[in-house]
Amino acid sequence: MQTYPLLRAASFSALAGVVLLSACSGEQPPAPGGAAQAAPVVTVLTVQAERVAHETVLPGRTTSFLIAEVRPQVTGIVQQRHFNEGSEVRSDQVLYQIDPASYKAAYDSAKAGLARAEADLYAVRLKAERYAELLKTNTISIQTNDDAVAALKQAQATVAAAQAALDKAKIDLDFTQVKSPISGRIGRSTVTPGALVTANQTAALATVQQLDPIYVDLTQSSAELLRLRRDLTSGKLQRAADDTLPVKLLLEDGSEYATDGTLAFSEVTVDETTGSVTLRAVFPNPKNELLPGMYVRARLSQGVQDNAILVPHAALTRDPKGNAVVMVIGAEDKVEARTVQTSQSLGDTWVVTAGLAPGDRVIVEGLQRARPGTQVQAQEMGSSSAPPRTAPGAAAK
Repeated sequence: MQTYPLLRAASFSALAGVVLLSACSGEQPPAPGGAAQAAPVVTVLTVQAERVAHETVLPGRTTSFLIAEVRPQVTGIVQQRHFNEGSEVRSDQVLYQIDPASYKAAYDSAKAGLARAEADLYAVRLKAERYAELLKTNTISIQTNDDAVAALKQAQATVAAAQAALDKAKIDLDFTQVKSPISGRIGRSTVTPGALVTANQTAALATVQQLDPIYVDLTQSSAELLRLRRDLTSGKLQRAADDTLPVKLLLEDGSEYATDGTLAFSEVTVDETTGSVTLRAVFPNPKNELLPGMYVRARLSQGVQDNAILVPHAALTRDPKGNAVVMVIGAEDKVEARTVQTSQSLGDTWVVTAGLAPGDRVIVEGLQRARPGTQVQAQEMGSSSAPPRTAPGAAAK
């Protein structure tokens, strides 16, 4: 019965010895991840200076090249309409016929009045000529001859007045045919045959618009216009070789209009309410794809910039203040954050105007692994072979 406590004490001593030997042996569990961590691999683009066209995208609306509101110039009843709504009409084409009966009668009356005045003039002229011959022989007095001369001039004036009345009657008669002042597409008619119209009424009978070519009115901020002019003056931007300003058009559905236009006009004053100026471009429109009032966007080429630097959209981020930032690889292959300035987006790239120099290596892929101050391994964009990596856990030499 006394031997059991002795056995328990011996077992406890043996177990304590095993634990002590294990602690003194120096064995440690392997550290996770191996010995040395490899530098992360990033894809870079070595930027170079390029010649880039400076473009601005401006909102605008299409406007008819010519527009004419057709109104009657005489009063009467509309007898006929000689066009189909929405069709093409030509200049001087008859659109409406107003009842000409009363105007034809006035014309005939004026014509008869002119004939009567001319007959009176013939008789007075013969009398004046006879009196002039008699005066030479002192057969009549000077007063009688003067009266004959005065009567002749009065008859001539009467003929001139009758001729003017005839011309007026002819004009009114012609105005009973309401003609199109321009060629173009005509809209809906506001009157039908049988309607009474009055001379120079407020409401137009119809509207004709010339759509080929067509205007596009654009708006640009005055600040942007000033900056553009300064860049052109200083030589930072250069005009195209032919000194023209071509314009490309983006339609409402995002597609690009097939034919380019040209800038035709720039407003000389600034709108006080919006602080913008109006630019007007002209586009050919042979198929009438562009209709007045359409909302469009125009890509306006406003000069050429030499030594521009392009970086992909993916390479540029924004800091909390909204500044544009790119990551570049500097000395000892360490990452640096670089603040840059951009002027425009060109396709899938940004045009950088300040902050980068030719030869800089900009990180375009792997930005989540690139932190300022960390060392990375650079792989040039488009390269098929990546730089060798250090195997995880390999011993450093």
